[in-house]
Amino acid sequence: MTKKEISSGVVHKVPTDLRKTLLSSSKTREIWNNLTPLARNEWICWVNSVKKPETRRNHIERVRRELLEGKRRPCCWLGCPHR
Repeated sequence: MTKKEISSGVVHKVPTDLRKTLLSSSKTREIWNNLTPLARNEWICWVNSVKKPETRRNHIERVRRELLEGKRRPCCWLGCPHR
């Protein structure tokens, strides 16, 4: 069995909880890996921007859902210091 690859962002590595969700389906993994490194970085920053575990879980679920809906970046996300 080959290792499933998840591409990282420009600056940030994909956190374990987000990685698990992205690996949950080949379609989600494919969409993620086809994003630009900057777009992946913005999603990672958006997930990491929250403090409460429940909010983080919600953000991770939104990443999965919105990628499948065709969204390429988190809406209006300017909070990443590496943007």
